[in-house]
Amino acid sequence: MNSNLKKRILTSIFLTFLLIGMFFYSYIMIVSLIIIAIISWIEFYALISKILKKNILKDRILRFFYKTLSLFYLSGLVYLIFAIESEYSNFKIYLLYSVLVAIMSDIGGLICGQIFKGKKLTKISPNKTISGSIGSLIFSLFLIPFFYKSQIDQNLLSLFLITIIISLTSQLGDLFISLLKRKAKVKDTSDLLPGHGGVLDRIDGIIFAIPLGIILFIVI
Repeated sequence: MNSNLKKRILTSIFLTFLLIGMFFYSYIMIVSLIIIAIISWIEFYALISKILKKNILKDRILRFFYKTLSLFYLSGLVYLIFAIESEYSNFKIYLLYSVLVAIMSDIGGLICGQIFKGKKLTKISPNKTISGSIGSLIFSLFLIPFFYKSQIDQNLLSLFLITIIISLTSQLGDLFISLLKRKAKVKDTSDLLPGHGGVLDRIDGIIFAIPLGIILFIVI
């Protein structure tokens, strides 16, 4: 087992325990969300800066875009924290389910992509294949039997559709960050997580899946 793989495994174990702690203890979830949000936002800004560097007009556009998006990002984080502390008990389940769908989509894409290979999905990320994308959808559906009725009070069709949409959104979020990294000519957003890259590299699909997932559960 090489050194990079060992680091990746250890980091994955740490992140798994962190996710478990976030689910059972609200204060761990709140502190973790704040730290993760700040770090990922710094990495995102650094990524955009590399793409638009040495151009005054683009730099002004970047600053305006960054400030505007920061306002929405901060507002969403504050809402998330207040919602976690609210008496709406289902909110934490919706949050957890959205995160797990994104994680299962990532695992499914990796496993099925390596096993079946086949036609490339897009030029944005050469390692992603159509078989991997289908695998992402299939793996995300594996969660339904564990949450249907016992944790989430949705009819089966609604939960199926919500899961598919969250999985697709997670995949699109992953591709979007991959596009930015490609334009910035970097492999990872940072080297903060050994064997994994940056925080944003790990949560690129999750940050898109969470808000949409919660909205879908509340609206549908």
